[in-house]
Amino acid sequence: MTATTPLAATELPLVGSSDSTPDVVDGLAYAKLYGEPLFKLPNDLYIPPDALEIFLEAFEGPLDLLLYLIRKQNFNILDIPMAQVTLQYLEYVEQIRKQNLELAAEYLLMAAMLIEIKSRMLLPSSKAESSDEAEDPRAELVRRLLEYEQMKLAAYDLNALPQLGRDFLHAQVYIEQNTVLHWPQVEIADLQAAWADVLKRATLVAHHKISREELSVREHMSGILRKLQSARFVEFSELFDPARGAPVLVVNFVALLELAKETLIEITQAEAFAPIYVRLAYSPA
Repeated sequence: MTATTPLAATELPLVGSSDSTPDVVDGLAYAKLYGEPLFKLPNDLYIPPDALEIFLEAFEGPLDLLLYLIRKQNFNILDIPMAQVTLQYLEYVEQIRKQNLELAAEYLLMAAMLIEIKSRMLLPSSKAESSDEAEDPRAELVRRLLEYEQMKLAAYDLNALPQLGRDFLHAQVYIEQNTVLHWPQVEIADLQAAWADVLKRATLVAHHKISREELSVREHMSGILRKLQSARFVEFSELFDPARGAPVLVVNFVALLELAKETLIEITQAEAFAPIYVRLAYSPA
């Protein structure tokens, strides 16, 4: 249990029935009650014993109190004078016990340990089994005090580091950015795959009628431009009519390539493996 503990207090004594307060002090009233001057404290005035308390020190636990007593008097922590430290510790614990018995339980346990160490030091020294030197009863207490002091100093060092929310804050700046849409480039392989798909579908509706037909690339170019004027985007396959046969498809494809070469149309694709679209090229104003 870790708590902040009052160690010493100064209390205002109760006022008894025999009050020596004079009726008038230097011609001035002692106080005012509801606007009326008060020249004498009432006999039935009750002030609780803990009405006024002055907290002199605050500690986090028994080890913190014990370390404070040792460091305050410049005692060597490796050679603690148990008689003086135990006496001073018990005086502080007695003050705590008067205020809060439940809070003093942990401190009383440490007091019992100090008394035990003090009594063991008064007994004849016993030698350890594996050593010729006598075992010091204070060794375990010294080890705990040194470890506690190291952790306490480490906590002070960590607390000195800059902390978010206490010493600094994260700066947040909103930057408005205009999103520019970049269409992926149409690769030759994608165009070849699309053309192969058109040819494959053309073979499914192929006719075996042999006839001579004159086809004009310019005428097909004009037809593609007219079709693109009525729509913003036209899918690549919609520019071909497989029912007209492979010769018409070939001339139509050549016309499409000529339009792309003359930068009259743009061939775009939203993402890899997505459908290919054709649109009119934007002419500068």
